[in-house]
Amino acid sequence: MITRVRPWLLLGPALVVLGVLLLWPLLQVVLLSFQDYGLREIRRGTTNFNGIDNYVEALTDPQLWTVVVPNTVGFAVVSVFATVAFGTLVALLMARLNLAWRTVVGSAIMIAWAMPAVTGTYVWTWIFDADRGVFNAALQSMGLIDGPVNWFTDRWAFYGIVLLNIVHHGFPFVAITVLAGLLGVPKEMLEAAAIDGAGAWRRFWKIVFPTLRPVFSVVIILSTIWDFKVFTQVFLMPGGAGSNRSVLNLGVWSYVESFGQNRYGFGSALAVLLTLVLLGITVVYIRTLLKEDQL
Repeated sequence: MITRVRPWLLLGPALVVLGVLLLWPLLQVVLLSFQDYGLREIRRGTTNFNGIDNYVEALTDPQLWTVVVPNTVGFAVVSVFATVAFGTLVALLMARLNLAWRTVVGSAIMIAWAMPAVTGTYVWTWIFDADRGVFNAALQSMGLIDGPVNWFTDRWAFYGIVLLNIVHHGFPFVAITVLAGLLGVPKEMLEAAAIDGAGAWRRFWKIVFPTLRPVFSVVIILSTIWDFKVFTQVFLMPGGAGSNRSVLNLGVWSYVESFGQNRYGFGSALAVLLTLVLLGITVVYIRTLLKEDQL
């Protein structure tokens, strides 16, 4: 009996801290999502439960299905593919380098990973700034555009810039993780395949990818979780804080409704919907890890 209880006694303090810091705020958000809660309720200190009205309003709002869901889901799919693909290419390059150059390249790309999201977002905003951005200046010097162009007003251009930001910030994790797996692939298999006439592309798909399938599974799922809840990179871009409604994603829409419109109940409902999506992805992630442990 004591042997079975002892692990829980050791985990108890940490579980209590997690419960206070994570579960209690989450419970409060869920309770708020069933209320029509705004500044009036804050001043009076009262509650105003309205059942599932907030969820009905969110799920029947055309903006959710025409703007928010396409922006959230579509961007996550594209950014995960781009980040994993670019990170894998960098990992393949690093695997061919000697130890000294591998260390140099690895240290360089880790700088991008260590850069705060706020700093990286402002750098990319400056690059594409209509008046002082180097991108517009380069296009004008080549005669491709006649004058400054505000790339942040267009929905596709806006998310193209966010995509560059996300890939720049996320590919180092993929590169280092995939590189660790690549170093474990038997060189004899690759050399034998090359002698048999298999090209680099065929060797990757027939030998490397099957061997690193568990690594790619974990990397893809983690990248999906991170890219689904992108907030800073969208919110800090010009127009991303709500003034340009065509670029809203689920996280930013929840924030704008809560703190911009003072509709804390409706914003909480949106946050709960996002949490449920992330919870589903997390369940897939945990099941993937458990399957890998059984191999």
